[in-house]
Amino acid sequence: MKKPLPGHGRYAHSAITDRPAFHWPNRSRVAVYFALGVEHYAFGEGMTENLVSGMPHPDVLNASWRDYGNRVGAWRLLQYFGGLGIPLSILLNSAVCEHAPDLIEAARRAGSEFIAHGHSNSDTLAGMSESDESAYVAAVAAQMAAAIGTRPLGWASPWIAETLSTPDILSKHGYSYVLDWCMDDQPVWLKTRAKPLLSVPYSQEINDSSTIIGRQASATDFAQMIIDQFDEMRATPGDEPLVMSVILHSFISGQPFRLRALRRAVEHVARHASDIWITQPGEIARHYAGCVAPG
Repeated sequence: MKKPLPGHGRYAHSAITDRPAFHWPNRSRVAVYFALGVEHYAFGEGMTENLVSGMPHPDVLNASWRDYGNRVGAWRLLQYFGGLGIPLSILLNSAVCEHAPDLIEAARRAGSEFIAHGHSNSDTLAGMSESDESAYVAAVAAQMAAAIGTRPLGWASPWIAETLSTPDILSKHGYSYVLDWCMDDQPVWLKTRAKPLLSVPYSQEINDSSTIIGRQASATDFAQMIIDQFDEMRATPGDEPLVMSVILHSFISGQPFRLRALRRAVEHVARHASDIWITQPGEIARHYAGCVAPG
């Protein structure tokens, strides 16, 4: 007989139709959050997000395209969502605290939640020793706390890359939730060596990077995906409270022509604000933890 397949051991299988009963505030069917990646990259080294592949070094095209996000795109998106009264959730490279402190202050004034997203998106946790990763995670929290005034409770790994120890390290350093795992439409408790860590749903599908840059879909296609995801979740039979995330990046959706298409989708969601919960991941984590104990 074959031995069982290797597994990560962080959570057990659980069908969404067979879960402990809980409800979002006001018995809303769907909790929706909009996350904005605010990132900073090293010039000429490490990981990169590229508009045009195969560029020679020094790659000023892609480096300046990414920097558009912190100079223009993030400001445009903060202004737009602020005008709708929708709080953004900022996936923050802590290096932005040094690189663009004015942007950090503007996001803080706008009521954004700040979620740790590593020091730089040129980084990856993959291949780090446990001691190096532990020091890295702690340093990111300390840098954000010094710049913002509160330490982050949520974590999203750069490039969604973890080591086998990442959930254990996050729990050890006081993070209460992580956005790396995309296996569910509800929060899921992850087992760690310390206390359990909550996985809040984070979409790899409704994500402008994977959709527009990765799949080469248009901004119009992306907007329609948001609308279809939202409408289908609201119409899904059953009584399971769901989480819908929309993942944006300042240098992608902050481009004017893409924002023009995005407006149609966001305003479609906003028209249903009375029967959904437009919120932030930290609020989702707090509410769920108060309703469903680790199992």
